[in-house]
Amino acid sequence: MAGVKRRKPKIIKDKKKRGEWAESMFITWASEEGLPASKPWGDSRSFDCVVGHPGKFLAIQVKCTIAKLESGEGYICSTCSSHKPYRKGSFDFLAAYVIPEDVWYIIPGREVWGLRSISLCTVGGEAKYEHYREAWGLLRKASGTSEPDSGVEEVAEPEMTVPEVPPAIPPSSAVGRMQAAASYFRRYMQRSSVVPPKGEGKR
Repeated sequence: MAGVKRRKPKIIKDKKKRGEWAESMFITWASEEGLPASKPWGDSRSFDCVVGHPGKFLAIQVKCTIAKLESGEGYICSTCSSHKPYRKGSFDFLAAYVIPEDVWYIIPGREVWGLRSISLCTVGGEAKYEHYREAWGLLRKASGTSEPDSGVEEVAEPEMTVPEVPPAIPPSSAVGRMQAAASYFRRYMQRSSVVPPKGEGKR
């Protein structure tokens, strides 16, 4: 997410709980990137999350790592299950989260099928997967999802309507004189209909 200040995540010690947390983090980040993401029921599949729309769902395997390489330049991320590499077609993309660096790698499945582990956040000749860093655009393209908008919806201001005022009728016209006479007669009748209190009006 460009322009967003990076934070320093707290490390969950339990490996399984840390993996579950990473899956929830993926769904959060994918949503912020404008990608519809959800978690299928159960954990017996070869993928953890799905992204996209009906007709274009992508299977995502989510991994995370805190393990540094022996060289100290980068991290090693497991890409196997129960010590067995994933078979071809097990998922569409690998979403690998390097927790200490707070960065995601969105890697096509074909790049990691059959491997037990990969190296991330590496430099020089070892930087094999660096062009997949924060590559959320790959998921948008593969799922047919458009670019995320700013998140701010503009609301059009309602148009102000001014009631039409009928033009004043000049009192010099015949209609004006008739209206004036009717108004005088109305006021006269209202005054005449007032009955004085008992006892008043007698001398």
